[in-house]
Amino acid sequence: MAMYPYIELPDETLITHSHLLGDEGNKSVEVHFERPTNDGGFDTARCVLPSYQWIIREGYSDEEIAMFERLCKATAHTFFKYAETGGMSVAQAV
Repeated sequence: MAMYPYIELPDETLITHSHLLGDEGNKSVEVHFERPTNDGGFDTARCVLPSYQWIIREGYSDEEIAMFERLCKATAHTFFKYAETGGMSVAQAV
């Protein structure tokens, strides 16, 4: 699945999103959060919109997940807009 860059946070968490998933009556977008760790791995979380179901959650604290969920809720319309058009016009798929 192609993931499109959205933003990088100061702690190096990279936020990406999927293309528009599902059919006409059941559209969704997956929002992915990933941050490098000191041991060469990554903290990873993935939220499905519009249900806000976390399907991956490894390495991030409860407080960080809560902040990510607030971000997803505040910008869900933007994720859907960019998912439908193949990402931001200045971004390339990763």
